[in-house]
Parts: sequence; C-alpha cells; structure tokens
Amino acid sequence: MCGITGFLDFKHLTTKEVLSDMVTSLRHRGPDDTGCEIIEAGNASIGLAQARLSIIDISHSGHQPMFFDGLAIVFNGEIYNYAEIRQELIERGHQFQSKSDTEVILHAYREWGLMAINKFIGMFAFVIHDSKKNELIISRDRAGVKPFYYYSKGDLFLFGSELKSLLQHPRFEAHISAAAVHSFFDLGYVPAPQAIFENTWKLLPGHTLKINLNDRSTQDLVYWDVALFYTAPKLTVSYEEAQHEVHELLKSSCQYRMVSDVPVGVFLSGGYDSTAVAAILQKNRNEKLKTFTIGFEHGNNEAPYAKQTAAYLGTDHQEWICTNVEAKSIVPDLPYFFDEPFADQSAIPTILVSRLARQSVTVALSADGGDEIFAGYSRYQEFSKRIQAMQRVPHLLRLPAKHLLSVVCAVLPQGEVATMHRLQGMRGAIHNNNRALSLALYKAIHSLPLTLRNRVFYQASPTPSFQIDQSDEFANEIEMAMAIDFKFYLQNDILTKVDRATMSVSLEGREPLLDHRLIEYVARLPYNFKNSGQTQKRILKDIVHQYVPEAMMNRPKTGFSVPIFRWLRSDLNYLIKEYISPEKLSHEIFKDVDFVMNIVKKFEKGDFYYKPFIWRLLMFQMWYCKWNSR
Repeated sequence: MCGITGFLDFKHLTTKEVLSDMVTSLRHRGPDDTGCEIIEAGNASIGLAQARLSIIDISHSGHQPMFFDGLAIVFNGEIYNYAEIRQELIERGHQFQSKSDTEVILHAYREWGLMAINKFIGMFAFVIHDSKKNELIISRDRAGVKPFYYYSKGDLFLFGSELKSLLQHPRFEAHISAAAVHSFFDLGYVPAPQAIFENTWKLLPGHTLKINLNDRSTQDLVYWDVALFYTAPKLTVSYEEAQHEVHELLKSSCQYRMVSDVPVGVFLSGGYDSTAVAAILQKNRNEKLKTFTIGFEHGNNEAPYAKQTAAYLGTDHQEWICTNVEAKSIVPDLPYFFDEPFADQSAIPTILVSRLARQSVTVALSADGGDEIFAGYSRYQEFSKRIQAMQRVPHLLRLPAKHLLSVVCAVLPQGEVATMHRLQGMRGAIHNNNRALSLALYKAIHSLPLTLRNRVFYQASPTPSFQIDQSDEFANEIEMAMAIDFKFYLQNDILTKVDRATMSVSLEGREPLLDHRLIEYVARLPYNFKNSGQTQKRILKDIVHQYVPEAMMNRPKTGFSVPIFRWLRSDLNYLIKEYISPEKLSHEIFKDVDFVMNIVKKFEKGDFYYKPFIWRLLMFQMWYCKWNSR
C-alpha cells in the first residue's frame, strides 16, 4: 500500500525536483520510504515515484520503483495470492530477490503479459514501463479499491494515486470541468472516468491502459466488468449448495486479507457485513482479533451493538465515543483529503475510526460492498415497486400519460418542488420500453431536480450517464440497479471515502467482501437467494447466524452517519457564512446567485426540502477555495 505518481514527458522538461514534489504530496499514504526515478526512453522521459507504506516484505527489498529484465514498476495495493503465483513462477525458472508482491507482478507480467492480471487476487493500481516494447502499461483492480488519476494534454501525461500529486506539476492546467461539476451535484461525487479538471480522468476499475511511446497511441482495454456476471445465466444450484460456496469464498477472502507483515484489525459496526468478517476471522483463532468502532453522542450510534457483538465473538475491541466537537473538527479538512468535491458525510466517522485503528494496527479490514452484492438496500424494493407500477400503464397510453404529466408539472405551484421532481422523473421514464424505463427512472432518482439544475448552472446540465450497455439483459430491474450501484455508488463514493479516510492516517484499508471470486459467484445466484422478499441479504445473514445468534443481530439497520444538517444550522453555520456568499459564488459555475442564496436562507429556516444540495454546495465551495486558487 502506498501512493504512486509520475509522468510521461515527450518534451523531456520535467525535472526530478518536480517529481519529488509530486510524491511528497502523497507522504500521508506512505511515510516509510520514498523512491523517485527518471527513465530516458528515447523520445520521452518517464518519471516513476512511490511513497511507501510497508506491509509485505517491510525490508528495503520492497523499495520502488522496482526493476527487472527491462521492466520498471510503481505499484499501489496488495496481491494477496502473491505467494502462490511466486511459487508457480519459481517452478517456471524465475528467481526472486525479495519476498514482495511487487516483484511477483513484474515476473508475472514478463511470463504471461497482460494475462497475468487474471491471476491476481487483490487491490491494485500499477504502472509498468516495458522498455523492450517501449510501452507504458497501467492497470486498476476489478472493484476499484485503489484509485488512479491521470492527466493527458499535448506532450505531457501525468498520473497519481491522488489528484493533489498532479497539481504539483507546473504544466498541469487546472481548468474545472463543467460536466464533472454537474455530476457532482447530481450524485455527491465525481464518477469515473470523469475528474473535476478538464483533460483529467480516473482509470475505470477493471481497465488497463496501454500507451505506445513510439507513436503515442493509446488503448483502453477492459479485462473485467461486473455487469457481465449479473447478465450471465443464473447458476443452477440449491440454496444450501450456494450458501456453502458463499461461506467458503468468504472464508478464503477474509483469510487472504490477513496476509501482512504488520498488525491487522477490523472495523466493526455491529451490522451483518462487518460481523461476518470479524466472526469468520475470530473463529478458531488463538489470539484475539483487534476490532474498532466509533460511537457518537448524537445521531446514529452503532457502538453498543458493535460492543455486544465483539464480546460475543471474543475480539480485542476498542471503542471511541466521539464528541460533536471532535466530529465537527474534521469538516474543514475534507477538501484536502478528497482533492475533488465529495459529499458523503459518513467520511467524518470513517476518518475518526481510521484514527482510532491506526493507534494499534497498520492494516484494517472494512466490510464495504455487502449491500451492493447481497441486495441489502431497502431502496431496491421501492425501486422495483415503482417500475412495476409504471409497467402496468399500457404502451398505447404511455405517450398521452407523458403529455399529461408535462401539463401537471407546468401548472404546479413553484413551491411544490419535491412533487415536481417526482413527476418529472416519471415523465422522463414512462414513454420507454421496459428495459429503458428502468434505466430512465434510476437516472431520474439520482439526478438533481430540474428546478434547481436550470436555475443554478450557467451551462446546460446533463443528467448522469450510467455506463450500462442498453443490450445488457438483466434478470430484473433490481439486479440492474445493483450493477449500477456497484459501478457508480460503491466505486466512486464508498471506496473513495474509505481509501482517503484510511490513507489520511497511513492506514491500509482492505475489502474482503470485494474479492472478485465472491462477486462473480453471488452475481450469478438467483435473486431470491439474496432477497427473499421478506429478508434482505438472506444468504449472508444465514451464514452470520452460524456464528452469532439471530436474536442478537435482529435489529434495524442504522448506517454510519452524523447529524450534519442540524450542525449546519448551528455550530457549523459559520462555514456556510464563510463559503456561501454572493462574493464567493460569483465564479464560472453558478448562474443565478440570488436564487442559490435564497435556497440557503430557506434551509437555515428549515423550509428547503432538498437538503443534500446544501451539503454538496458547501463541499463544492470549500473545495473550490482550497484547490482552484493555484
């Protein structure tokens, strides 16, 4: 685990001092070691740099950039099955100088080329320079656990684990992308492949980017896509067979993520996902597993449940009940940690629990992905009900219904914004075939209300574009929503949050529920194995009940949140006053500043219905003042 950064400069102008500045900005990701090298590759110079957090082979043998047989690499992440791959390579005649997984990647690439990626179980973002082919190979893991940004304009290509490293380069042009801004206000994050600046992108998970240094051509290759498994034929297995296989995959995934030469712990909330991880790892374990949880004076507080679960499992549990003052102190630092506008308020407790864990361990397992993989969100059922209701409208009546909804929206009073948003979403979805109807309604649900969109922004603001092929045939609308959530919300929100929060304190976060073997298998199971109609996460819950009594786990889902909107009307209201004013809003993004200020006044009085817009507005303005002043 670490931070990586570097460049490809066809003008040979970037100095080692600049490369050093780029990697220094990532020292929080890797405080144990730093490496910087510039390679002259004919018509281009290549900069490779790494800030290392030593996890596997903590000796100097794991130093990067690492070189082997005309290859050079910088690598962020872990290959959990590196020992098995290493042994296979030894049997093929390879000799190793270290015990690191980084060296295994180099040898595997030399042996199998890009096909080596299919052997890797892990999280990764790496850059390999192949001097024999004069190519740059860039690859990101299947689920998108590890981040990768890049910038390409003219004769310069930059890359980094975080956007702040690219900003250190004097030729980086920080022009805001209007499309990315609109996506942020719709979703609360900037989805890959977009990035907040123009000519800047995030490499999509499951993708490999090849750059030919001779002719500067690029290839974006897809080696894994979760939608392929949701649309594949369902497995013909009994529920009992499926439960056994999921259990075995969970055990394998959890055990792999304990591979480390430094202490490892688990984030424990008391819910089913983290309980599954902690229970599986504590079972038949001689020493006590270290578990960590955060509690709050107000808001959702899962600490008592986590403490009860930890006591039953027998873990070495640490709990921190945070004061509101401690939680609120995180907010001003969020723009620095996240580089882009980012509006998931649960980043606050995630940073706090990371700080707690870092006092005892260097690696923490986080049980993200359970809701997306095992159909745990209650909104899936509500989405399905809406689709079924709209599908009951005969096709011949859908166009007239669309016109009727347009008339209703036109005559609604301006104050009925929430009702208008729902009706506009139905209007946009209803005149479609069933497949397109589901996608259109999903987009409408995750879009900024048009009454806000058209008044707030200068440029025309498109609705989100969810990368689901229209030809994909899902078993039902819920599995389509699950695939979209995996590719958008999970990857761009949840995993971004956990990566930046853990890395802010030099803590490696690992995701056992996002092992691709588990994802591929569960996606192909019949939907009623995951959700029976009465029970969400059915198969996962039945596995957990083998470790923890159902009566102990049978409680409402609470989530991991803080009362941010109450704070914004009280103690944190100073941030609104500081960052949301006519003067601060007078830039290239916002068209009707008076309209925006009126929204803020309504919110402060408790009259504004679409509260997420206020938090997103504040996060955008704080980010803008932090990063757009260079």
